[in-house]
Amino acid sequence: MNGEIRDRVLLVGFMASGKSSVGKELASRLGWDFVDFDTLIESRTGKTVARIFSEDGEEEFRRLESEVAKESLVRRDTVFASGGGWPAQPKSWTMVAEDTMSIWLQVSPLEALRRASKEGLTRPLLGGADAMDRATALLLAREAFYRRARYTLDSERHTPPELADKIVKLMEGAT
Repeated sequence: MNGEIRDRVLLVGFMASGKSSVGKELASRLGWDFVDFDTLIESRTGKTVARIFSEDGEEEFRRLESEVAKESLVRRDTVFASGGGWPAQPKSWTMVAEDTMSIWLQVSPLEALRRASKEGLTRPLLGGADAMDRATALLLAREAFYRRARYTLDSERHTPPELADKIVKLMEGAT
């Protein structure tokens, strides 16, 4: 990165990995905008992600997600939180400009489920009795796509403010 601060940051990772929490914290520190793909979709459709999944299906949600990403990822001075499945969708990474700092916030299926359970029934792909098996399978299927990010940070060992600090240091070229 040659010590240059990038002008956009993309956070990717599994659901409940902390993308939104870290993204808000980072954007606040940088004085940048924050765009959460899921929140933007909900705002545009007037429906929750869970409702879109149940009424319109995952395919429609992914179409909306791709549309939001394509429109948003050109913005500068912005921190983005992708949806958990977005990086694994066809052509998703082709929307990411080369000068975008991309970061995978890593989380285990167990921790993701623990965090998601605190939010209630907001994660359509994790409902039901076999949630741990599904979370594990989903994460395994998506890991190769998350690994396309330039950096990986452990979101289980660090709080959102600590992760924001680490990202700022990466942006400044510090080790």
